[in-house]
Amino acid sequence: MTVTRERTGVQPSKGQRALGMAGAALVGVLLALQSRLNGALGARLDDGLAAGVISFGGGFVVLAVCTAAIPSARRGVALLVTEVRGPDGLRAWQCLGGVCGGYLVFSQGMAASALGVALFTVAVVAGQVSSGLVVDRFGLGPGGPQRVTVARMAGAALAVVAVVLSVSAQLGGVHGSWLVVLPALAGIGLGWQAAVNGRVKQVAGSAVTAATLNFAVGTISLGLAFVLELLVRGAPRAFPPQPWLYVGGLLGIFVIGGSVALVRYTGVLLLSLGMIAGQLVGALLLDVFGPGVATSTVVGVLLTLVAVGVAALPDRAGRAARGLPR
Repeated sequence: MTVTRERTGVQPSKGQRALGMAGAALVGVLLALQSRLNGALGARLDDGLAAGVISFGGGFVVLAVCTAAIPSARRGVALLVTEVRGPDGLRAWQCLGGVCGGYLVFSQGMAASALGVALFTVAVVAGQVSSGLVVDRFGLGPGGPQRVTVARMAGAALAVVAVVLSVSAQLGGVHGSWLVVLPALAGIGLGWQAAVNGRVKQVAGSAVTAATLNFAVGTISLGLAFVLELLVRGAPRAFPPQPWLYVGGLLGIFVIGGSVALVRYTGVLLLSLGMIAGQLVGALLLDVFGPGVATSTVVGVLLTLVAVGVAALPDRAGRAARGLPR
């Protein structure tokens, strides 16, 4: 069987990068809605881990059916298996991006209530943008190595400041502890997850195949953790009857599928920043229909959009060194 791959390190055009960042923002809006639904389900069950298993498991079932029904996705599975078995192909550890999604859910259950949602979010974002810089620099994603420029570093730092400002109204009285390490590691894992999932899509030639693998790995890791939880604290509360609480996994399909399709054009850092901007915009829109919106949140959202624009400034020196037009 001949393995066909997308080219690594091919620089996207300005139009592709702009569309990629717009798509990343849309993915972030969906992620904000997914987080709200999964959080509501976890609260009703009094068990965030059970909510994560339901979300990941539901998404995996849908994607498994899609993979079986779509010829290109089935070919992607065959290509992926061949590549992993080859001596110089994709490594098995590069197929484990879903573990990071599972760990994020685990860290939410372990630390979010103790730290507060605001501090938890800041720690995740700090880890995410730092990881984005590193994995782009070493070329772990499908777009190949990308230089750490002043603009990219400034955009990453500005994004962290923007998120701190967005949640500043909730930070009063919050005391940090060693638990802040858990969401920071989760954020680092999200950057790595985007990179390796992009590699899987590159090899398989199918975003559906890559998303299915991600959900399968995440479901297994969360399922193992949930079994241990059952042994310690027993089963969760009765399941709520509202059907809309169970669609988080369906939204997750578009979140992961969109990420693996877009990271080739944006790189991990810009993908992360675009998604962060989308998450804040989505949270802002959801809060408009809730108890109200703090001024700091609106300012933080606008500052995040500025951070994305700063980080997206072209690397003129790098392009000149590659003989590309600036």
